Amino acid sequence: MKRKSLYFTEPFHVEIHDETLAEVEPTKVLIKTLYSAISAGTEMLLYRGLVPADLAVDTTIKSLKGRFHYPLKYGYALVGKVVECGRKVPPRWLGKTVFTLHPHEDYFTASTGELLQLPENLAPLDAVFIPNLDTAVNLVMDGAPVIGENVMVFGQGIVGLLTTALLSRFPLKSLVTIDNLELRRETSLALGAHVSVDAGEADLFRRVRDWWRQQGAQPFADLIFEVSGNPQALDQAIELAGFHARIIAGSWYGTREAALMLGGKFHRNRLRIISSQVSTIGPNYTDRWSKSRRLGIVLDIIGQIGPARFITHTFPFSRAAQAFKLIHEKPEECIQVVLTYD
Repeated sequence: MKRKSLYFTEPFHVEIHDETLAEVEPTKVLIKTLYSAISAGTEMLLYRGLVPADLAVDTTIKSLKGRFHYPLKYGYALVGKVVECGRKVPPRWLGKTVFTLHPHEDYFTASTGELLQLPENLAPLDAVFIPNLDTAVNLVMDGAPVIGENVMVFGQGIVGLLTTALLSRFPLKSLVTIDNLELRRETSLALGAHVSVDAGEADLFRRVRDWWRQQGAQPFADLIFEVSGNPQALDQAIELAGFHARIIAGSWYGTREAALMLGGKFHRNRLRIISSQVSTIGPNYTDRWSKSRRLGIVLDIIGQIGPARFITHTFPFSRAAQAFKLIHEKPEECIQVVLTYD
């Protein structure tokens, strides 16, 4: 059997290759892909050649082995249907719609332990957002917002928007979001942000502080989430953070660097910059929480949020190269791009 797989072959270039797919092993199933989402964060770092070549792709996901060397298959948000079962797999799996962390390709085999069988009431296009919402839940857990706090989110890509959607449910004093793209700011406000400010504003700090004062709030942030993918945003977060505030760094910057001003407010204000990464549970939760418990929360709330509304573009898998080019060249036009499969 032949399948088509997407490869990152060099910076700014992806190709679809024909491959031979072996027969289904007794303990595995064959999956026909329905949808896969393109990550505007990690995948676009790889597309742009901004990933450290000596870094392991992922140490926790079976389908993402090796290191970030071209050519490479990559992707981690795929929904498909089980179309064949190995002889040792219970037949109840046949025909089930599943989610898995897997690269972009039209057919593949996997063990059932790598699959999440989707609830019947969960739409497949909502399900492609499972890893993003899992990340957002992890961020909020690590930030641990307190009633009445001033909270900020730098970056309103998919992870930032989902984080905003979660935070809007908390009784905060204020929820301020920052992004340089108008479409994202408008979406952020629709999700419940109290105000969304252009990251490129020359008077960003004064604008935010003045807004806080107008709301009768303290003119500083208690908790800040940095998910913009821009390391320079950490400097802006430091400037707006109050005494002993928490700055949750959820971005992966790849090879990008930025100078941070750590000699002033960071030092005097005892600020805390906390790394948040979805592959693990924060140490303060590990005695009670597991990744499966966190995933259960994701499945409980994903239907309420309805993230499929963030999909601005769909492309047939055969036009994947155009999809990546759009995200790279016209980020102001898209929020989430999804590949569809015949």
